Parts: sequence; C-alpha cells; structure tokens
Amino acid sequence: MIKERLCVLISGRGSNLLSIIKSCHEKDFPAKVKLIVSNNPDAYGLRYAKQYKIPFKVITKNFENTLLKVLQKNEIDILCLAGFMKMLSKNFIDLFFNMILNIHPSLLPKYKGLNTHKRVLNNKEKESGCTVHRVDGKIDSGEIILQSKVKIAKNETKESLEAKIL
Repeated sequence: MIKERLCVLISGRGSNLLSIIKSCHEKDFPAKVKLIVSNNPDAYGLRYAKQYKIPFKVITKNFENTLLKVLQKNEIDILCLAGFMKMLSKNFIDLFFNMILNIHPSLLPKYKGLNTHKRVLNNKEKESGCTVHRVDGKIDSGEIILQSKVKIAKNETKESLEAKIL
C-alpha cells in the first residue's frame, strides 16, 4: 500500500499528534507522518518527533512562506492540524484545497472556536465529542469527515470532559 505523506502542525502538547503517529504504525493505515511542524519552539509535542525519529521544523517567522517551502521539499500530500493554534490564510488554504484536515474538540457544527468544553457544559449538553473536518478558510466550518461522541456525566468538569474527548 502506498501511504500518503502527512505533515502534522502542532502548537502545544501534541496528544493528538501521538495518536496519529501510533495510528500510522498500523499496517492498513493510509498515511505516514513524514514531518512535524510547530509554530511554538517549546511545544511539548516536539518530544514525540524526537522519540519516534520523525523530522520536525519549528517556524516562528514568515510562517506560511517558510511552511510552503518545507512542504514542497518534503513532498507532503496531507496537512493535519492537531492542536495547532494559528490561523492559516485563505490563500494558503486554497493552495492545499481539500488537503488540510483539522481535529476539533466538539461535535461540529456546534461550538466552533475556542473554549468548547466550557461552553458545552454551560449549555448543559448531554453529549460532546470530537470532529475531524476539512479546513476551508472559515473557523471550524469545513466538510465533516468523521465524528466521535462521548456522554457527559452529571458531575463532568471542563478538565474531565477534555480528557474524555482526548
């Protein structure tokens, strides 16, 4: 099987990155992480790049132009935003039309943007979850590829819900 060459963009702890890396080691998984890019030199997730011997790049200046060059050099097929806390421009997204995926911690189209768990609990929802969707230039608005749901317990906290969804 020919596996798609995947670049994962992170800004923080990299928990979704770790799940992606582990999935890519499965025989029938259709992608392989070829590159990890962070806009944060202190991102904890960069430790997984080192641990699994995956090339990584930290880009703090001229982000999109530098990223574009790095992606072309590494012949990347798909970008995955996994806890990546930087907005990409519409021009950049258009260059990679339908090739950028995002992992968002809510059941879209509900609770786009930040602070999702707090908002879910404040609205007394019965369930929440996670969505993988295509990036289309609007915040958390692209085509939904898949979702996973979790039940919200009566004593759920923002932290416990975050951990459950993660």
